[in-house]
Amino acid sequence: MPGTKVVAAAIVDGIGNSEEVAQFVGIAAEVAARVGARKTAVLGILAAAELVAAPAAAEIEPDGVAVLAVAAPGEDTSLAWTGDSRAYGWDGQTLIQRSTDHTVGQYLRYNRVAVELAKEHDNWIRVSLGRSSIASVHACRISDPMVILTSDGVHDQLTHEELEDVVRIHADGGLQAMADAVVAAVSDRPSGSRDDATVAILRIG
Repeated sequence: MPGTKVVAAAIVDGIGNSEEVAQFVGIAAEVAARVGARKTAVLGILAAAELVAAPAAAEIEPDGVAVLAVAAPGEDTSLAWTGDSRAYGWDGQTLIQRSTDHTVGQYLRYNRVAVELAKEHDNWIRVSLGRSSIASVHACRISDPMVILTSDGVHDQLTHEELEDVVRIHADGGLQAMADAVVAAVSDRPSGSRDDATVAILRIG
């Protein structure tokens, strides 16, 4: 935010791959970051959601999921998210998932359904930007000195341990090098997935 040391970063992962979706995610990420830096992370996500808000019975297209971090030196970082984009914190030793996926699979885990069954429903999104409300955007504040935001194209392809290894190797170097290494690790997977792999990293201090 100009004139301050407040920094906001957002990932909006589009649902679908049309040209309209590609245009929407860029606009939505900028809106989320700009509003989040000025009005809180939750309001940043909700502002982006207003771009595609529709009545309950209407189909929503384009649409997407989002995660937002708002940071300032000497303060805890504010996180907000909807859907299955994630926020991780790096405390210098350990990578900790700080957000919770809004998926049917995660909902089933909360209700103690068998892990094998829950995994089969991890690709079912329970809430997206187009269906977001103040009740469905989750938020928290964290004190980690580094925050890593990822789209599901990253964390669906890399295990937590694999992502943590990449972060640890590059923790003392440049953030762009770390981001490039995360995306490269996804690209090297033999699975053949073509899902977008997006990562944004903030060092707080």
